[in-house]
Amino acid sequence: MESMNHGDPRLDRIVIVLHEPQNLVNVAGVVRAMKNMGLSRLRVVRPAEWDAWRITGIAHRADDVVERTEHMDTLEDAVADAVLVVGTSARPRTAQRNYRYARDWAHRMLARAEEGPVALVFGREDRGLSNEALDLCDGVAIIPTNPDYSSLNLAQACLLLSYELFLAAQGEDRPLPRGRRSTGPASRERMETMFGALEGALTRVDFFKARTPESVMRTFRTLLSRADPDQQEAGLVQALGFEVQNYLDRHLPAHSAEDGGEPNPERPVGET
Repeated sequence: MESMNHGDPRLDRIVIVLHEPQNLVNVAGVVRAMKNMGLSRLRVVRPAEWDAWRITGIAHRADDVVERTEHMDTLEDAVADAVLVVGTSARPRTAQRNYRYARDWAHRMLARAEEGPVALVFGREDRGLSNEALDLCDGVAIIPTNPDYSSLNLAQACLLLSYELFLAAQGEDRPLPRGRRSTGPASRERMETMFGALEGALTRVDFFKARTPESVMRTFRTLLSRADPDQQEAGLVQALGFEVQNYLDRHLPAHSAEDGGEPNPERPVGET
C-alpha cells in the first residue's frame, strides 16, 4: 500500500485492529485518534455497524483512513501477517500475560515495525478482548488509570496508545509551537539595554533606598534571564524602564534636577 504518513515510515506499518466494535461513534473516535497521531491502517472484524459517511461526518477529513479500512471475518485473519501482536485490556485475568505499560510497548512496536506489520488490537466496548483473543497476542498493553475507575472508552484508549507511538516515533524533543509574533531570542545587547533601562527607572523612583543596587539588579538579571525573553518581550521591559523615567521628567522636573538628572522628553522608549 502507498504510504500516507509524512513522518516516520514505521507508523505506516502499525495496524489498528478493532475486534467486533459495537458503537459507530466509538469507531469514528478511533479513526480521528489515528488521524491525529499519524496512523493510517485500520482493520475491523465484524463491526456491529459500519457507515463510512457517518464516520467521516464525525472524524472530519479522515476519508483516506476510512476508505482504506480492511474488513475481516475473523481476528485470526486480521493479525495473520503481523510480526508482533499487542492486545489491550483493563481487566485482570486469571492467566499470566506478557503485560507492559503502553509507553514500553510503543518503542518495541516501532522496532518490530521495521520488519513488518505490527497489530494493536482493541476488543468490544462492553467486554474487551476474550482470553481466546488474547491468546493470539504476544503481549498486553496496560494504560495506568485510577483503580477505582479504570475502564477507558475505546477511542480514548486508542488515542492514548497512538499518542505513545507517535511520541516514540517523532522523539520527545520536537520543537514546541512558536507564536506568529515571536521575534527570536533577545540578543545580549538588547538584554543589557533592558537591564540598564530598568535600573534607571528603579533609581528614579528611589527603589534602592536601603538596598544595594548591584544585589537587586543581580536578582532581576537572574529572574528575567530565567524567563528567556524574546526580542519583543525584552523590548517591552526596556520601554517600561525608559517610559518611567520619561514620565518623571515630564511631571517631576524639580525631582529630576535634585537627583542630578535632566528632563529628557526625547528619551527612546525601545521597540515593542
